[in-house]
Amino acid sequence: MTMDLSANMKSKLEMSRSVHDLGSLDTLREAAKSGDDGALEEAAKQFEAIFVQMLLKSMRKAQDAMADKDSPFNSDQVKFYRDMHDQQLATDLSTKGSIGLADVIVQQMSINKGVMPASAVRSDADLSILNRNAVMMRQNAENIIAPAPSEGAMPATKQAAFESPASFISALYPKAKEAAQRLGIEAKALIAQAAVETGWGKYMIHQGDGNNAHNLFGIKADKRWDGDKAVVDTIEFTNNIPKKQQAAFRSYDSFEASLNDYVDFVSSSPRYQQAIENTAQPHDYFKALQQAGYATDPKYADKIMSVYNSRTMSDLLP
Repeated sequence: MTMDLSANMKSKLEMSRSVHDLGSLDTLREAAKSGDDGALEEAAKQFEAIFVQMLLKSMRKAQDAMADKDSPFNSDQVKFYRDMHDQQLATDLSTKGSIGLADVIVQQMSINKGVMPASAVRSDADLSILNRNAVMMRQNAENIIAPAPSEGAMPATKQAAFESPASFISALYPKAKEAAQRLGIEAKALIAQAAVETGWGKYMIHQGDGNNAHNLFGIKADKRWDGDKAVVDTIEFTNNIPKKQQAAFRSYDSFEASLNDYVDFVSSSPRYQQAIENTAQPHDYFKALQQAGYATDPKYADKIMSVYNSRTMSDLLP
């Protein structure tokens, strides 16, 4: 029975690709409300179709400017049917993945495909044919020679510490509740921030000897820190341009120690006082945290709230 329902919804989504089907939007809405993962993929394909259609329209305008106005192939009637054909052509091209924009959108937005950490840049999202200058700027930034590791700090790597969001939440939620109570914020908010920082635990910092540094919140080892350190490559944004560098991060004996240090780090710093005053509203809290310089990623607060409001969180949290 479940397979029949799934096949039926898939069939409806495929039918919605017709640009002349006025009920296609309602079909997508129905699929989205039912939690069907195919709704995001289909919406991404239709977005790609709109993009391709805009390209075709621009090319047609250039062609029309040089066309013979007396030609029977340049009449309004011909243009009307030509534009209809272009609309459907754009939809068909996007369905076959001719450009790949839909795949990028799905990878960026799908919770089930995992969350990339805030310190990572998705190279598969470089639409170089559309913005070569921006790509070159990013590549040049990443080629900058990274500073030497701090003395006494061990070279580190990023490795997976959890198999899935479910195992990530199961292991951290009990400890997060205690830390969140001290800070006056929801445990769910701390889990969401840790998920963004570590990609649901798939990009955890590990010491050179393979031991987990348990750093859930990307807190660096500045002069105030006298504990163990882990030096690892990271991406920082300067004027919205990512730059690759090495940095020393705090290393903890446990996730509980990481959670407690996060609470102390945020609550004891004057720069984060406005964030502390807004812990009752997670969106305002993370926005103030970002504005105070906690992270250089201009989308940091938005990424956290996306995870916070995700179906993954609502389904897995007790």
